[in-house]
Amino acid sequence: MQALGRHILVECYDCDIDVLNSSELIEQRMEEAAVRAGATVIGTSFHNFNPHGVSGVVIIAESHLAIHTWPEYGYAALDLFTCGEECDPWVGFHFLKEALGADRTVTTELRRGKIGIEGKPLLHKPIEVEAPAV
Repeated sequence: MQALGRHILVECYDCDIDVLNSSELIEQRMEEAAVRAGATVIGTSFHNFNPHGVSGVVIIAESHLAIHTWPEYGYAALDLFTCGEECDPWVGFHFLKEALGADRTVTTELRRGKIGIEGKPLLHKPIEVEAPAV
């Protein structure tokens, strides 16, 4: 069945602690992951926690990339959600795995927006908005 988007949930283990604790480095790498995935970056918001850890999101025209880090455990949780056929969240994942220095990752891919429109292509941004069939 067709889907509007792909959402990859990622567990990153044994990562580089210095990277995980720097909002500047995390933001740069998350933006780069979005660009490499073929996304259009709209904006970002990142925050360093005290005493450690970073949370942040890259808003893309095609959805978002989000992260939360626990440097004290060498762990990061990622959400890579892209819509349409122009973006490939797996490209972003492979870049971030290396950029975070993750020795081990666990991934789950969800297909989001399984609309099931028979006989029509499922467009990411249709020209006209149609009311859903009741």
